[in-house]
Amino acid sequence: MDTGANAGDPAAADDAGLGDQLRWTVGRLYRRFRSERPEGTLGDTALEVLTRLDKAGPQTLTELSVHYHVAPASMSQTVNRLTSASYAVRTPAPGDRRKVLFATTPAGADLVQAARRQRNAWLDAQLDALPAEDRDVLARACDLLAAITDS
Repeated sequence: MDTGANAGDPAAADDAGLGDQLRWTVGRLYRRFRSERPEGTLGDTALEVLTRLDKAGPQTLTELSVHYHVAPASMSQTVNRLTSASYAVRTPAPGDRRKVLFATTPAGADLVQAARRQRNAWLDAQLDALPAEDRDVLARACDLLAAITDS
């Protein structure tokens, strides 16, 4: 397995350890998956925040900043991009009108769905190109990774 510095050297891949190989491969898959999105849309970060708003519902700037481990000023730039593109709206929080909630608009929800469809189509095409035995191996690996995640 190609692990970067010693690409193509099976002994080096074995020396790297399974954990290193798994982290490297999952990271590469994640980056490749994120690159699959409708042309001309938002960048990765803005689309990720929009996806969170679509899944989790309205959030404050602080909640988003904490979730993504970024400074509120950075998150403010991201949500400003979303609101100026009409993918998200600001609304007063029901319990505390001093707080502002950010939520997706119908256009934002449509963009999230389009990105999800495109990403799923790319991944499904890659998986469909594999032999059935390899898909079975990946299905088993998914079960194992889920068990590790849930531990």
